[in-house]
Amino acid sequence: MFTLTAVQQLLKRNIGVELLCYQNSKLHLEAKKYGVKIHSLKAQSYFHPVEILKLAGILRRGKFDLLHTQASKDLWVLVPALKLLRSTVPLFLTKQVGSFIVKKDALHRWIYNRVTYALAISEVIKKNLLETCPLTEEKILLLHNAVDTKRFNPQNVDARKVREEFGFKAGEIVIGMLARFSPGKGHEEVLFAAEKLQTKFSQVKFLIVGEASRGEEEYANQIKRRTSEKKLTNVVFAGFRSDTPEVLSALNIFCFPSHSEAFGIALVEAMAMGISSVCSNSDGILDIAVDGETSFLFETKNGNDLAEKLELLITNEELRKKFGEASRRRAVAFFDLEFLTDKVISIYKQALKINHE
Repeated sequence: MFTLTAVQQLLKRNIGVELLCYQNSKLHLEAKKYGVKIHSLKAQSYFHPVEILKLAGILRRGKFDLLHTQASKDLWVLVPALKLLRSTVPLFLTKQVGSFIVKKDALHRWIYNRVTYALAISEVIKKNLLETCPLTEEKILLLHNAVDTKRFNPQNVDARKVREEFGFKAGEIVIGMLARFSPGKGHEEVLFAAEKLQTKFSQVKFLIVGEASRGEEEYANQIKRRTSEKKLTNVVFAGFRSDTPEVLSALNIFCFPSHSEAFGIALVEAMAMGISSVCSNSDGILDIAVDGETSFLFETKNGNDLAEKLELLITNEELRKKFGEASRRRAVAFFDLEFLTDKVISIYKQALKINHE
């Protein structure tokens, strides 16, 4: 859904934007609410001649200056359409997730040769692009995903609201985790830490926010059963919440235990809210958290290490405050929505200048 956010940001800057998406997709249905001009395709396979011809017509009539897609699969429709038109307009690909398939055969080289720049959301994704795609290093640029640091601002949110809703007392330390229930998100390590810390700190509570994705309900039930079996009275399940800034404002410590993450937007949101954090030392998280400055990093999948790092913050209010202030500064400096919109526009201008030379 970051595509829609990007569209809205560009429209705010008086840049004409039209959205191309799959018919009746979640993005398509959501975009209808915002009055964005939409073109929809039915092409969801890798080879779809009819939809390629339809897209070529859209591109010819629209006379667009550039194209930007958020998914590599879309290239299989975009590139043939552009080739058909003999169009030289810049084509951008944002890579949101890594791939384990090496795509350097002749057909993939033909597809990726048409990409002007690939934008990687983290260093680990940049490395993955180099390893798996027929792209040179100069064609890959780093462009992190962004957060609206005005919306995610502790000065603009009442921290008492959610704490009162869940009955957290003034002196209690609330450790929060916001993630869908899915294997690899690290719920097991959080429960291990909660069990270990429960006997030592009666004033510590864990607030776990999120719901299961389709087909992963059994995993969510398993986590909740384990909580009950271990008699973890310090763990509260909040379910799905749309009031993310308000939920984050209720926390004293944010926990991000994911085993593998391309970026970690929830972590950036927590940092923007000025919350200290403990995070796994993996993948895209290393682009965001700074060990000993904004956060403590723990060894991925190591519940003991997680518990120990949480304890360092539980027992040191001054350090929580110091980490929280540094987190807010870093979020605003590197991951702010306005800042990164400026950055992508400068990349667009650079490509357009080269294209016109």
